[in-house]
Amino acid sequence: MAKLVLEKVEKRYEGFHAIKGVDLAIDDREFVVFVGPSGCGKTTLLRMIAGLEEITGGDFSIDGVRANDIPPDKRGLAMVFQTYALYPHMTVAENMGFALKMAKVPKAEIVAKVSQAAAMLQLDKVLDRRPKALSGGQRQRVAIGRAIVRNPKGFLFDEPLSNLDAALRVQMRTELVKLNKELQTTMIYVTHDQIEAMTMADRIVVLNGGIVEQVGSPLELYNNPANLFVAGFIGSPKMNLLDGEIVARDDHGAQVALADAGVVTIAADGIEAGPGTRVTVGMRPEHTMLAESGPIGGVADFVEHLGNETLVYVKRPNGGMMIVKADELAGIRMGDPVTMAPRTDRASLFGPDGRALIRRTFHLH
Repeated sequence: MAKLVLEKVEKRYEGFHAIKGVDLAIDDREFVVFVGPSGCGKTTLLRMIAGLEEITGGDFSIDGVRANDIPPDKRGLAMVFQTYALYPHMTVAENMGFALKMAKVPKAEIVAKVSQAAAMLQLDKVLDRRPKALSGGQRQRVAIGRAIVRNPKGFLFDEPLSNLDAALRVQMRTELVKLNKELQTTMIYVTHDQIEAMTMADRIVVLNGGIVEQVGSPLELYNNPANLFVAGFIGSPKMNLLDGEIVARDDHGAQVALADAGVVTIAADGIEAGPGTRVTVGMRPEHTMLAESGPIGGVADFVEHLGNETLVYVKRPNGGMMIVKADELAGIRMGDPVTMAPRTDRASLFGPDGRALIRRTFHLH
C-alpha cells in the first residue's frame, strides 16, 4: 500500500519535452487510470513512476520518501506490461514464483504465495501447465499473479488488456477492479480506451501532450469536462460540439445563437461570459433531443440500431455531423429530415479559450 506524489515532474529527451510539469497525488489503495491519445505521455509517466525512465525535473515520492533516485527493484512497485513476457519453458507456478526464487525466498514460502495468488486469479487448476496451453486471459492472469506474489506497495499496469478480445477485456476489467478491493493496494492503470477508464477508475487522469488536462472521478469528467479536449475525449459516442455566440444572459442561463442554426437556451447559474462572447455548446448524444420545432436541423445520414437504443448520425447543412441517442422505436430512416434541441439543463458551454464556463452539480440516488 502506497501514497504516490508527483510534484512538477518533467521528462525531457533531446529535442522533445514529453512530460511538462505534472502535479498529481495518488492516494493509498486508490485505482487511478491514465488515459489519453497515443503519444500523450501516459506510458512515459508510468515508467517514470516505476523507475524505468529517469525523472529529469521535479520530485516523485512514495509514502513521503523522495524516490527519484531509488532503483526500480527497490521502489516496492510491480509492473504488468502489455506483453505477457512469460517464460515458455516454465509452468504457471514456476513463472509466478520466479522472482521470489531469484530473491532466494524459501521454497515453502514461494509455494504458499503462488497458491494464494493462483486461487485469487482462478489459476489453481492450471499451475502445472505451460503458457502455450493457456488462453490469452489466463496468460494475462499469470503475469498479474507474478506481480501479486511479490506483495508490492502498488501495481502499475501498462495497457495490459489490449491483446485480449472484446469479451475477455470486459471480464478482465471486472476482475482487476475486484482485485484492487481484495488486495487493498494502490493501482495505476494506463489505457487509450476511455471506456476502460470510465468503468474501472476511482479517478481518471486525462493527459494530452504531456500535460494533465483534468483529474477527477469518471462522473465528474463526464458531467463537467474542464475543457474542449476532455469534452471531446471522454464519452462514447463523443459529445456534439457546436460553435455559437452568447446573445443574452441572466442569472439563470444564456441564450446562444448557433452558427448555421437557431438560438438555444443553456440553463445554468453564474455564467460569467456576457453577450458577444464566442462560445462552443457541448451536447452529449443522450442529452440531444429530437424535437419537431428544434433550432438545429439536418438529415439522418446513418441510423444505427443497437436494440435498446438507436443512434442517429445527423448531417448538418454546414457539413458537420451530430449524433443523437433516440428511443429504439423512434422510426427514423436514412435520408429523413431531423430537427434537434439540447436538454437545456445538461448542455455544456466553453469559452473562447476552450475552458468550461459551467460547472454542474449532480446527486446520485
